[in-house]
Amino acid sequence: MRTEQKQKLALRRRWRIRQKVSGTKDRPRMSVCFTNKNIHIQFIDDVAGVTLAAASTTSKATPDRDKLAANAVSAKVLGSLAAQAALGKGIKQVIFDRGGARYHGKVKALADAAREAGLQF
Repeated sequence: MRTEQKQKLALRRRWRIRQKVSGTKDRPRMSVCFTNKNIHIQFIDDVAGVTLAAASTTSKATPDRDKLAANAVSAKVLGSLAAQAALGKGIKQVIFDRGGARYHGKVKALADAAREAGLQF
């Protein structure tokens, strides 16, 4: 399959998910983005169009950010850090937006770590 076709299908998958998933102030959307090198997590209020909290492997607030990469081990660490950031802002319940990625491996590790840290999906 051509690269352009794969990208087009992934984009359509993302759009399909975003039609069904929407966050509010009480229950924001936990958006997860995996690049080849980094992981980004945002807690978004879609009604107001505002990011309430965020965590990333590139953030200066992340401890040992030089050692983190886009793998399952780093996803566990970042999942717990993101949950702590959300709980610090008063967010307890979220809607999980996996961004079109399959729910296994590093996506599952991140979600499980966030659940263990106290977030409810």
